[in-house]
Amino acid sequence: MAAHSLSPPLSRLLFTVKYVSLHSRCCAVHSKAHYSTVYNPNEKTFDKILIANRGEIACRVIKTCKKMGIQTVAVHSDVDSSAVHVKMADEAICVGPAPTNKSYLNMDAIMDAIRVTGAQAVHPGYGFLSENKEFAKRLAAEGVMFIGPDTHAIQAMGDKIESKLIAKAAKVNTIPGFDGVVKTAEDAVKIAQEIGYPVMIKASAGGGGKGMRIAWNDDETREGFRFSSQEAASSFGDDRLLIEKYIDNPRHIEIQVLADKHGNALWLNERECSIQRRNQKVVEEAPSTFLDPVTRRAMGEQAVQLAKAVQYSSAGTVEFLVDSKKNFYFLEMNTRLQVEHPITECITGLDLVEQMIRVAKGYQLQHKQEDIPINGWAIESRVYAEDPYKSFGLPSIGRLSQYQEPLNLSNVRVDSGIQEGSDISIYYDPMISKLVTYGATRNEALAKMEDALDNYVIRGVTHNIPLLREIITHPRFISGDISTNFLPEVYPDGFKGHQLEVDARRELLASAAALYIAAQLRSQKVLGDQRVSTIPVKCTHWELCVELGKGCHAMEVTKSGDVYNVEVDGGKVEVIGAFNLASPLLPLTINGSDRMLQCLSRDASGMIVLQYLGTVFKVRVLSKLASELNSYMPEKVPEDTSSILRSPMPGTVVAVSIKPGDTVAEGQEICVIEAMKMQNSLTAARQAKVKSVHCKPGETVGEGDLLVELQ
Repeated sequence: MAAHSLSPPLSRLLFTVKYVSLHSRCCAVHSKAHYSTVYNPNEKTFDKILIANRGEIACRVIKTCKKMGIQTVAVHSDVDSSAVHVKMADEAICVGPAPTNKSYLNMDAIMDAIRVTGAQAVHPGYGFLSENKEFAKRLAAEGVMFIGPDTHAIQAMGDKIESKLIAKAAKVNTIPGFDGVVKTAEDAVKIAQEIGYPVMIKASAGGGGKGMRIAWNDDETREGFRFSSQEAASSFGDDRLLIEKYIDNPRHIEIQVLADKHGNALWLNERECSIQRRNQKVVEEAPSTFLDPVTRRAMGEQAVQLAKAVQYSSAGTVEFLVDSKKNFYFLEMNTRLQVEHPITECITGLDLVEQMIRVAKGYQLQHKQEDIPINGWAIESRVYAEDPYKSFGLPSIGRLSQYQEPLNLSNVRVDSGIQEGSDISIYYDPMISKLVTYGATRNEALAKMEDALDNYVIRGVTHNIPLLREIITHPRFISGDISTNFLPEVYPDGFKGHQLEVDARRELLASAAALYIAAQLRSQKVLGDQRVSTIPVKCTHWELCVELGKGCHAMEVTKSGDVYNVEVDGGKVEVIGAFNLASPLLPLTINGSDRMLQCLSRDASGMIVLQYLGTVFKVRVLSKLASELNSYMPEKVPEDTSSILRSPMPGTVVAVSIKPGDTVAEGQEICVIEAMKMQNSLTAARQAKVKSVHCKPGETVGEGDLLVELQ
């Protein structure tokens, strides 16, 4: 076939038509990504880009680069040599051992990787070196493009003290506070008293919830100063702190901005990020249920004013606190791609990574403000390897023995950087993935998120899906009645998992009984034949007892085909299912409603572990006779934990505040454990004398390791 060339005007026309068509349809037709990367072969960008990051964000950047015809270079630590982002990239360079300061923060090693591979540009992702002005300067000195803003904007917005002064000058609403560096704990107390409690103590160079503490009195201010400065030094290499008024019960709403090097800047609508724990976001959505068009525009215009004030060029995020009367105050500007950027891509159809690459090359923005739509609704759940029953999420480590993303569902996107067999280690952030669902309405997006969480298979590590599912199905969240205090208000005594009401408990018990019977019937067969060659006795009726918690529930079960009719606790439950026992997913129809359960484990003693409505429940199914005999078995006496302190998470011991022979008061700090750069103070549960200490600073401890014994 002969090759035909197009005249430049016609080529531009066809590209424009292609772009408009994709942009208008992307959210409707793309079930996995919900954004369109439009590669224009006539628009030259870069031949090769190095991604100075790891995990899901490195994979995310690589995907867009591949669509744009750009070769990619991955950097990795030695423990990440088999990571997904390493396999996806065209080239990969090891930049050091596992600790981040020796690998992903090792500028010398990354600069060497750039020279060796000939990368023309670097995308920093988020975290690590993404907001490090020195890194951007070193790249510029060697003629390598930093895919992000210039060093002036990074420095101005990266310093929370300077950024607040610039915001004031740009007529952006700011929070009352101290416009300077807090040098000592006593200075912090004095300033806090002048501002008036409560106050927020936070790292000047911080972000991501690290180096932040809320203080309600002088003692908490002193403690907050100590921990915030330590976390800030560990995470950002800068222990400077600032103090400002803490706005109680606010919403955290941020505006996505996009600017080029020609003075053009846009706001791409908002993201609602109020569901947080320890100042770190858990669930985000776009748009917000709270904003009206007038407030949205006012916030967007102030965000653009700030971007223009620092001659910003690239994608960035301006974060605001919004009170109940829709007054909004500048919080900070993140001069990088935000973790939760996918939900903005869903409702606008724009590929933000592509836009960052275009801007870095010097192209003008393709859109005007009136071109930016709000199409539908998107919700993001951050899936973490965390135990949600401990402070709403303390890190968990381990190997993913089984992993299955719910991509079989439409309008579901999963940004991840792991796979079955991947290790979740103490060295890096415990995020497994960002689970994103999209719908024409918020109710559609929420229903899809519920299905996606039920279909998400994660084995080998503890994860926070129970908490995520409870959040998105809670009446307050559904109604939009949320704030940054949502979790402590809804769960004042901590998260306890799904609390079973009568009907739900019957459903769980009936499902466990049906699964038990299906397994018993299968065990009678070998290669499809009965074990005994005589005529089998067909059993269709069973009397069982199911133990759940401290209760024992008698039931009768009859079976006809795939239908199990169960009488339990004075009610009747119909369970319909084929029970593929080789699959981790158990799709059932219970009393006419479709449910997706997961079987985590089962054994010969009748013990079954089921994930139901997001929460894991342990049940034990016994025959009526076995249940009667079981009452004669001795009970296992639980360990007395009143005189011992065990580590609630894997991590590194930062400090030990006591020694054998010391007397500690209730609530007194015993030691500090750092996990994923977050410091956690462990305290005494009662007044006692220290018998022995089993840890020392610098040691690595695992979850459940004995730290201290008390007399």
